[in-house]
Amino acid sequence: MARVYFHCSNAEGDGFEQRGAAVENFAEVRAHAARVVQSLIMLHDPEDWRDWTLHVSDDLNNEIFALPFSTMLGNPH
Repeated sequence: MARVYFHCSNAEGDGFEQRGAAVENFAEVRAHAARVVQSLIMLHDPEDWRDWTLHVSDDLNNEIFALPFSTMLGNPH
């Protein structure tokens, strides 16, 4: 079992940390990252999430992958 960490940032350099999560494999990491992004998108606030990215890293702070929120949002109307 590994521990991964989530950090969100936008184009202006603003960001916030999410807690780490214990995962069994890479598929579980991807699924958890998608749930984090979807939960933030669903918040009822005025934030435009299209410029945000979720960064996933390991215990040594090496980035495993980045998930742009725009991949989960679709096109603006």
